[in-house]
Amino acid sequence: MKVVMINGSSRKNGTTALALAEVAKPIQEAGIETEILHVGGKPIAGCIGCGQCGRKGKCVVFPNDFVNEWLDKIRAADGLVIGSPVYFSSPSGRLIAALDRMFYAGGDAFEHKPMASVVVARRAGTTAALDVLNKYLTYYQTPLVSSTYWNMVHGPGPEQITQDQEGLQTMRNLGRNMVWMLRCIEAGREKGIEPPAAESGARTNFNR
Repeated sequence: MKVVMINGSSRKNGTTALALAEVAKPIQEAGIETEILHVGGKPIAGCIGCGQCGRKGKCVVFPNDFVNEWLDKIRAADGLVIGSPVYFSSPSGRLIAALDRMFYAGGDAFEHKPMASVVVARRAGTTAALDVLNKYLTYYQTPLVSSTYWNMVHGPGPEQITQDQEGLQTMRNLGRNMVWMLRCIEAGREKGIEPPAAESGARTNFNR
């Protein structure tokens, strides 16, 4: 099994990376592979709503960045953790641009896959940023993996992050719960239990 982890920070080895590394510890101890995908600091295009991606399962307007490659990695993975720093009470703008395009283009990559979001902040804005990320995760019937507190760590830099012992504990418990959920799903499949088929077709506009 494998869990993909997205680092939505421009800093590869910053505070978000430290939080994700703490989540990864119990996952790796359980013998489950992890891979971190880093958004980086380069500009990334946002979704333009062309509607072509849904039919092809990939972004067709901006095919040369990492979005389609990441979709393939997420499709092949068993779980997903999305991490982001908090900017103005919201996740990283580059991460939002990538998630918009991935979730529009590749809904099949996320369906019924255990997922979690993690945010890191100096002080405030964490709950608002978590809400934004969890909106993505609950769109495609994904079971959310929770912890013993909201999935957040506080500190303006790596040295302060290590002082947030409760936050790091929350990250490790999140990793343990991810392992537990993956094992439960694996055991269910061995017993012939498959995800339910969702109803579709009903679309109600609010301005009728």
